[in-house]
Parts: sequence; C-alpha cells; structure tokens
Amino acid sequence: MRLQIFRTVLLALLVLAAPTLASAQQVPLQDKPFAEHKIVLQLSDGDAKKQALVLSVANNLLRAYDPDKIAVEVVAFGPGIDLLLSGSERRKQVESLIAQGVRFDICLNTVDTIERETGKRPEFIPAATPVQVGVGQILFLAENGYTVVRP
Repeated sequence: MRLQIFRTVLLALLVLAAPTLASAQQVPLQDKPFAEHKIVLQLSDGDAKKQALVLSVANNLLRAYDPDKIAVEVVAFGPGIDLLLSGSERRKQVESLIAQGVRFDICLNTVDTIERETGKRPEFIPAATPVQVGVGQILFLAENGYTVVRP
C-alpha cells in the first residue's frame, strides 16, 4: 500500500514539475550585447525555395547590418528541419551563416517524431542548436524582443 501511495505522490510531483522542466530546456538567448535588431526566422516548410529564401534573408541581414548589431536566429521545425539534416544540399551555406553568428535551432519534437515514424533518428548538422519545442523557442524569442519573420 505504501508503495502505491509513493508512486502516486511521485507521479503528481512529476506532473507539477513538467512545466518547469520544459522551461528549463529553453535555449539561452544569443550573447549579442550590442545587437540593435533581433530577428527570428521561422522555417516550417520543406520546400527548397522557402529554405533558400530563409538563407538569403539571413545573409542579406548580415550584409545590411554590422553582424555585431543584429541577432539572427532561424528556428526550424516540422518539414523545415530538412535544411538542418546532415545530408542537406545547403549544409555549407548553413555552416557559413553559423560561422558569421546566425543561430540555427532544430526542433527535437520533430526529430523524435521522425524517429518514431521511421525507426531511425535523423542526423542533423552538429552546429545546429537543439531545442525541445521549435514553436516554444519562437515564442520565447518573441517575448524577449525578437521580431518574428516567416519568409
């Protein structure tokens, strides 16, 4: 009987702690103290043209503003994570943008879903930043002064 009560109490504590655990997995904001502009680019489309557009927008922002004066973050979820998979045709472009300070977030919920459906976990670019919930990351960024753009 005590074991059953212990399990029930433990389950209740886990349920109560779930929101705290989810927020604890939030990725910290970029370390760009001099950024005057903060942009988050949403990528939820697997279409190659949309992916190319997101990369073009990120590149144009870096050219238009001093890279120290702008924080650019691309959040990929759903079919949009194709851009960040290891075998992506645009991997070099993504890695070049990362080297210039653009952060690319990949939604782990999407990765987990693909693994459940296919039985194989997709490999993504190691320089991509894993976030548990892509849309949650967008919301977090928006709440912290980022402008959301969906090219």
